[in-house]
Amino acid sequence: MAQLAVSVAGLSLRNPLLSASGTFGHGLEMRHVVAPSLVGALVSKTVTPRPRPGNAMPRIQETEAGLLNSIGLENRGMQSYLDTTLPEVAGADTVIITNIGGETEQEFAEIAAAFDGRPEIDAFELNLSCPNVDGGALPYSTDPKTAERVVASVRAVTRKPLFAKLSPNVTRIEDIAVACERGGADGLTAVNTVLGMSIDWRTGRPGLGTIVGGYSGTAIKPIALRCAWQCARAVSLPVLGCGGVRCAEDVLEFLAVGCSAVQVGTANFGEPGLLARMPAELDRLLDDAGFASVEDLIGSVRGGSRAEVPG
Repeated sequence: MAQLAVSVAGLSLRNPLLSASGTFGHGLEMRHVVAPSLVGALVSKTVTPRPRPGNAMPRIQETEAGLLNSIGLENRGMQSYLDTTLPEVAGADTVIITNIGGETEQEFAEIAAAFDGRPEIDAFELNLSCPNVDGGALPYSTDPKTAERVVASVRAVTRKPLFAKLSPNVTRIEDIAVACERGGADGLTAVNTVLGMSIDWRTGRPGLGTIVGGYSGTAIKPIALRCAWQCARAVSLPVLGCGGVRCAEDVLEFLAVGCSAVQVGTANFGEPGLLARMPAELDRLLDDAGFASVEDLIGSVRGGSRAEVPG
C-alpha cells in the first residue's frame, strides 16, 4: 500500500484530499455521506464577520462542462459559526480549515482574531478571490500589495496556519503568490473560480442574476493546473490545488505539478460520495505506478524551466 499521509504547513493530513470551500457545507453536513475520517481536511464555506444574504436569484447555472455560481458569500456570520458550527465539528476526526472573508482588510483581521482561540479550528483559508462580490472586482487578489496587506493583517492576530486562496483571473498569478508569501502566508490555494457568464439568446436573459459569476468544474482543470504549477515554482510555500478535479487521476496530476494536497469541489454536487472512494483509488493508482508514497509524486513534473513560463 502507498503511504497517503502528507504534512502541509505543519498540519498532519491522513491523505491529500480536502473538500473545497462552498461545496461541502460549513461543518459536518456531509458526514452521513462522507465520513470526516476519510478526508485529509474539511474546508468550510466562507464565514464573514456579519451575516450576508447573498446575491439576487438566480444564483446557479449549469453549463456544458461545469457550473456557474453567484452565491455572494451567503452565510450566517461569525457569531453563528462560533455558537453553532464549531461545537459540531469539535469531535470531527479530521483537520478543520475555516475559510474566512471580509469586505476590508480590517474585517479579515477581525474575524481571524475572534476565531484564533478556538481549538476546533486548525487553520484558516483566506478568501481573497471570490468573484461574486463587488461586481467581480476581486480587490484582494489582483493587486500584489493589497493581497500582501490583507495576509499581513491576519498574520498579526493569529499563529494558526494561513492559506491564501488565489484567483485565476489575473495576468501573473505568481506575483500574487509571492506577495502572499511576503505577507506571512503558510500556504496557498490555487485556485478559485474563473469569471464566466451564460445567456439565453432567445430572451436575452443572463443565466445569473449578477450576469457574471464564478465558473467551476471539469473545464477549468487545465487553467487550475497551470496556475498551481506557476505558484509552486514561484514560492517556497505548499500549494493546495483546486479546480476541475473529478477523479483520483486529476488529484495525482495536481500533485505532480507541485501541489502538496488537493481540494475537490464542484464534482461533489454530481457525486456526493466522491471523496469517500478517492483514498482507495489513489492508493491503487500509486501502487500500480510504483510510487511508495504521495510525497514521492509531489513536484515530479518533467520539462520546462522558470524562464519558460509565459508572461
